[in-house]
Amino acid sequence: MDDEGLLETFFAVSRRLRQRTRQALEPWELSPSVGRAISVLLRHGDLRPSVLAEHLRIAPRSATEVVDDLQGRGIAERHPDPGDRRAVLVTLTDEGLLIARAIEAARREAGARFFATLSPTDRRELGRLLQTLRDENG
Repeated sequence: MDDEGLLETFFAVSRRLRQRTRQALEPWELSPSVGRAISVLLRHGDLRPSVLAEHLRIAPRSATEVVDDLQGRGIAERHPDPGDRRAVLVTLTDEGLLIARAIEAARREAGARFFATLSPTDRRELGRLLQTLRDENG
């Protein structure tokens, strides 16, 4: 397969995986960006909105909108940063933690179904190749 074919195939697989992720989020009626924000907060704990934006690779202004959505749904709250009272931290609520764990389980299940057509050896090799691409082009 030439580079153009490889690129097209990679994008097609990426689109299908994103589609499966959107489907996994449907029960919570969350956009992919909000779902990713929930996962980042679960993984990293309380974060300033600017740091959340960095993790999500979005503009700080867009992170404010995501946090507003999370807060409006009762999934997250803003609290003063004890290290700097001028700053705020975004924290998952108890309900947000339950939702975050359920989303992670749904994503894992969707991922397992997606990659189930590959043998364990092929999955390991794909993982190795993707890590190489991520690390070398990061």
